Amino acid sequence: MGNLFHEVSIGSVKIPGNLFLAPVAGYSDRAFRSVCYRGGANFAYTEMVSAEALTRGSDKTRLIMLRAPREKQYAIQLFGGTPEVIGKAVEMVLSQKSHDLLPEVIDINGGCPVPKITKTGAGSVLTKEPERLFRIVSAAVKASKTMWDNCGVGGDAPVPITIKIRSGWDAQTITWKEAAEAALAAGVAAITLHGRTRAQGYEGKADWGILKDLVMLVKGKTAGKVPVFGSGDVFSPEDAKKMLEQTACDGVMFARGAMGNPFIFSETRQLLETGAYEEPDPVIRIAAGMEELSCLIQDVGEESACKQMRKRFCAYSKGIPGGSELRTLIVNACTKDDYSALFQKVGLLALDKDTKETV
Repeated sequence: MGNLFHEVSIGSVKIPGNLFLAPVAGYSDRAFRSVCYRGGANFAYTEMVSAEALTRGSDKTRLIMLRAPREKQYAIQLFGGTPEVIGKAVEMVLSQKSHDLLPEVIDINGGCPVPKITKTGAGSVLTKEPERLFRIVSAAVKASKTMWDNCGVGGDAPVPITIKIRSGWDAQTITWKEAAEAALAAGVAAITLHGRTRAQGYEGKADWGILKDLVMLVKGKTAGKVPVFGSGDVFSPEDAKKMLEQTACDGVMFARGAMGNPFIFSETRQLLETGAYEEPDPVIRIAAGMEELSCLIQDVGEESACKQMRKRFCAYSKGIPGGSELRTLIVNACTKDDYSALFQKVGLLALDKDTKETV
């Protein structure tokens, strides 16, 4: 089978490994992406950005699209239900003058099951309606090529367009094959599959058999030039190894599996390369969480950041001795100092004697 950990190419973009952070609404902001890169992620996707909001000049979209610290390469994910808006949004993204807002890859969301997204004709509707998917991806590919032709954005080639899809709409409407064929015809540079239907949401079990079939389909049509990535039910390094072995997909996207453990990427690489791995000490995990909090404070302010980090620190505390009692205290933290004092008290955060600052 060869090495399970390896570099991958998305169009002209070469990525040093095949362990990715998926686009996760409410989680994959630049603060979390930064600690995931610290934890060994090879590539990451932003939270999904509304193409409609972007084209209307929403201030909120800028923060979502901003490159994270440590992020040498990243993808911005867009969602939208019309080719015109998606095309305009791609041009706007690629018109950014700042390196911190110019991604190496643009991904189209064809998998989100949330009703407020699907009712706009976006998200998993695209998996259900391959013709709409084709028009939207084609518009994105065309816009990227236009920006390359006119402005040289992308360097040696246009910025690649990728897509994430689901297995189908429901058990009676399994359309991944038609969606994938439409995406390939429109010129995508990579396809990611979450092996659940829209109706399943995040319940039930992801169908890795469909992922395996997709890999065979895409490799047969593109001679391996378009990589396929897998998502769904990857909660541990062992899960990632099984997905790679059972499906022959080119890479793995971690979503919920990375929450509270941004080191799952380095753990997985260790497992793939050596057959074993070591879990980080709880002190190291909490230190990563505090770094995430600091970055989030810079972006959204202390009050909002500390509220958001309550659920995230609850995830960080899983598996730690006394974690249940710790979580009852975490949900009452309101400031960075509250978190520092709490974790110092239980011995999970060191205090430097010279600087009196947490390290």
